[in-house]
Amino acid sequence: MIVSTSANILENIRVWPSPEETRVVIDMADMPNFTYFMLTKPHRLVVDLYGTSLNTKLPIGIQNSKVLNLIRKSNPSKEESCRLVFELKDSSYPRIFILNPSGEYGHRLVVNLPHKLQKTVAVQKKVDVTETKGALPFGTEDIVIAIDPGHGGNDPGAVGLGRKYEKHVTLSISRRLAAKINAIIGMKAVLTRHGDYFVDLNKRSEIARNQGAHLLVSVHADGFDKPQPRGASVWVLSVSRANSEIGRWIERHEEQSNLLGGGALLNDNEDKYLSRAVLDLQFSNSQKEGYEVALRVLKEIGRVTNLHKTSPGHASLAVLKSPDIPSLLVEAGFITNPQEEILLLNSSHQQKIANAVFKGILAYFNEFPPDGTLMSALKNGIRHKVTLGQSLSVIAKKYGSSVSGIKATNGLKSNILKIGQVLTVPDMNAKEFVPASTIAVRESTSSIDPITTWTYMHTVARGEYLGKIATNYGVTVSGIRSINKLKKDILWVGQKLKIVCKKPKDTSIKVENGEYLSKITSN
Repeated sequence: MIVSTSANILENIRVWPSPEETRVVIDMADMPNFTYFMLTKPHRLVVDLYGTSLNTKLPIGIQNSKVLNLIRKSNPSKEESCRLVFELKDSSYPRIFILNPSGEYGHRLVVNLPHKLQKTVAVQKKVDVTETKGALPFGTEDIVIAIDPGHGGNDPGAVGLGRKYEKHVTLSISRRLAAKINAIIGMKAVLTRHGDYFVDLNKRSEIARNQGAHLLVSVHADGFDKPQPRGASVWVLSVSRANSEIGRWIERHEEQSNLLGGGALLNDNEDKYLSRAVLDLQFSNSQKEGYEVALRVLKEIGRVTNLHKTSPGHASLAVLKSPDIPSLLVEAGFITNPQEEILLLNSSHQQKIANAVFKGILAYFNEFPPDGTLMSALKNGIRHKVTLGQSLSVIAKKYGSSVSGIKATNGLKSNILKIGQVLTVPDMNAKEFVPASTIAVRESTSSIDPITTWTYMHTVARGEYLGKIATNYGVTVSGIRSINKLKKDILWVGQKLKIVCKKPKDTSIKVENGEYLSKITSN
């Protein structure tokens, strides 16, 4: 039986569309007393708030939601009640729950409207059988970095004295960090959230796992109950209590943030995933890797801003509890410190922090690239399995290497290969590069002729590496290195490389159906 009161007030309605669901937060003066039901043709959700008066403007048109069009009021079934109608674009199965006062928010009624799952059709990609047999165990996969912008949506995070929210700072720094990572050949960044919406803390590592992440970096701006603390810090997981007062504050703040966002943190007894992981060597290895990355990130951050801690801190944080993904949390500074609040809102400072985190991550993976990735192949050589019809010269050309280098690396005394034989292909070349200015002397005569050369400016595209570019132009990797004065084989998207060839590059174009000369030349 519903007991009606007349004391409650609907004060505000906030809407947070995200990729998977649309969240509506209804701010109430007191704990709501409600019922709801669904209607079809058209699809609608009706929520009755008993003993409640309306103190906000309706209707509200909804932008950027895949499921919700409009929120309006309607005639309630009982007096002294408020009826809300959610006009839907499609069917949805809402999850509705109450949140008690927390932080700067009072009583709230949360309506989660999941988006309809799209049916995915598996597309069989045609793969060259020769290619699939050529990467054992080294391949050319990207190193995937999951970047987690802290907070979001109805969880603002820490709030500065100027009423600026942590959630906006973290998203801005994360986007800048992702851009730096995506510009490097062999690396790829994925974000756990792309806009101002809430993602449950336990789901953030799940997103990283689904993307095949090699590392999870959670970006935050610190907060405290006093304005004095300042400086950036880096945190890794501790399975026990935090090792400092600030660490314990961060733990409490994380729990409060999930309450603000309407998430659910697991307690120690319920966290079976972590309980199993503590006994797993894989978890220990992830902790070790996370700490090693944290050391390098902290070193780089210390070059661009003040540090609150000169070594990685330890705290028991849900976002770091993934047993199979090395994880760390970066606190870019204290938004509750007046001077650092100004810095954290400055785009130039945000870029410096993003650059520093990027350099620390890159330093670690340059040293310890995961097997199967392009960085590992460039550092350790490529493992190739010989298939029918392949010779040493064919393999050397494929990878921009040399016949003599392959023979020396694998201890081969002849050029005879066996099908199924596995070779390590070194990053070296069949011949030395001849600069464009070199003069060749004919042995049969005393005359000299300059070597005819062609010079190109090549813009590096995603998926390209030195060996691939060298093969395309018919030159050597060491030649490209020499003329461009490259100290490392790492390239970034958009990088300009000077290529000098002894013969012109094949620029023939395959004409597709419907193409004509002016269209081809305009491309």
